[in-house]
Amino acid sequence: MESLLYISALIVAVAFAILVFSLVKTLKSANKTLDHVANTMAGLEKQINGITKETEELLQRTNQLADDIKGKTESFNTVFASFKELGDSVGQVNKSLRHVSNTVSEQTVKQSENIAQAVQWGNVVIDLYTKFKQRKQHVNLSKEETK
Repeated sequence: MESLLYISALIVAVAFAILVFSLVKTLKSANKTLDHVANTMAGLEKQINGITKETEELLQRTNQLADDIKGKTESFNTVFASFKELGDSVGQVNKSLRHVSNTVSEQTVKQSENIAQAVQWGNVVIDLYTKFKQRKQHVNLSKEETK
């Protein structure tokens, strides 16, 4: 029985050795995996730092671009305001010209009646003068014939 006890102890010792050997192998594999994960995390940290710097630069450029666009938009607003004022001024000039044109047209219509009357009176005067001349010539001819 004693030998059975030694054999059992030997089996337990061999099983314990196999268990320890397997555990060591597993721990070494886990250690390699953890080292690989640590290296990967370090690489990711470097990449994230690079991405963060690039993102900050991009954000700064975007803000500068937005400020530039805002300034140019404000400049265009003043230009458009000037164009609006110019358009209003041109509209006022057009309105004034229309008023002057209407006034001239109205005065022409009113004066056309006076002009027509003046022309008629002028024609009457010319007719009278022509008739007077003809009578005078006729009288002079009659006087010369009677002499």
